[in-house]
Amino acid sequence: MDKTTMPSPTQATASDKLITYNRFDISQRIEHIVFLASFTILGFTGLIQKFSASPISDTFIYLLGGIEQVRIIHHISAFVMMIVSGYHVLVLGYKVAVLRVPWTMLPGIEDAQHLIQDVLYYLGFRKHRGYYGRFNYAEKMEYLAVVWGTVIMGLTGFMMWNPITTTSVLPGEFIPAAKAAHGAEAILAVLAIIIWHFYHVHVKHFNKSMFTGKLNREEMRHEHPAELARIESGMALKRPSPEVIRKRQMFYFPAALLFTVAFGFGVYKFSFVEKTALTTVPQGETAQVYVPVTPTPRPSPTPPPTLEPGDEVAAMTWDGFFSGLFRNRCGSCHGVTKVGGLSLATYQAALAGGNSGPAIIPNDPDNSVLVQKQSAGNHPGQLTIDELNQVIAWIQAGAPEK
Repeated sequence: MDKTTMPSPTQATASDKLITYNRFDISQRIEHIVFLASFTILGFTGLIQKFSASPISDTFIYLLGGIEQVRIIHHISAFVMMIVSGYHVLVLGYKVAVLRVPWTMLPGIEDAQHLIQDVLYYLGFRKHRGYYGRFNYAEKMEYLAVVWGTVIMGLTGFMMWNPITTTSVLPGEFIPAAKAAHGAEAILAVLAIIIWHFYHVHVKHFNKSMFTGKLNREEMRHEHPAELARIESGMALKRPSPEVIRKRQMFYFPAALLFTVAFGFGVYKFSFVEKTALTTVPQGETAQVYVPVTPTPRPSPTPPPTLEPGDEVAAMTWDGFFSGLFRNRCGSCHGVTKVGGLSLATYQAALAGGNSGPAIIPNDPDNSVLVQKQSAGNHPGQLTIDELNQVIAWIQAGAPEK
């Protein structure tokens, strides 16, 4: 507003704290609360994913039920923010197209003038700050930052949420680029809210208008003097007549319906075009990657022959009994393979023994390596107690061959 149309600044009165002015209606306050909640959840769940290696992040991820649960919460919050953003566009379009409300959130020349006036004020060259209207230049820049940040976060979030769809149109390098931009913008947004927005509306001066919808006259005179002067001078914006509103609605509502359908379809595709980056990939060939090692099966030993009366003397010889016993029990390791240099395939080889010495020493079972190994009880080709006793008795008898 130029100097010819801007009313003179209002003067303070004794009842300034009692007089209130409507600043935000109930729909604007609900919209702000929902956006605030979704932004807070998005910032929290997003940062603990970005810095997941931190012990603090790891603790919060565990408390929230794991990384998959955190991702689900993050996606639901993103869905809510998209709905709020679409609603904001519809309301903004109605106010501008139907009610003809001026674009008070867009920066203008007067905002540059207010900035210069504020700098001069803080340097001591002016007695007062700039006379702000409904929104000052800092609030306008913050609003545009939210719009810009929402667009950036939405686009990069879509790329990471739907990487296969994205890379079907764009090069694969866009996915890591989107991840970097998404994380950097998230840090910038959170820091801007904590350092800039939180300080100005909660620390410097607790502005309750977004929760109560009202500012008293003293607050208006201090924060928005030009708007207060415009209201009190009768220059406030007048609502169009019902007839004019109905005519404008005839054009706006069809356009709003088309936008709603297109936006709703876009949100649906955003959220459900891919289940995950894995389930939408065609399944490849499956193969067993681990097979337990099992010992090589060995033939079942042949039961020793049953001695008939009169055959006992003939059986207690190498040819009569013990050649077959050693072939069945020990042939896998001490036959052709000669494990440890020992072969029990022939009588002479058994007497010669292997690397540990003679397997069979006639008349001396205690020093026979075969008896020593079998007496330990853990040999792979372990003889039964009866069989071992027979071997010992045979050696004590001189270990006859025939």
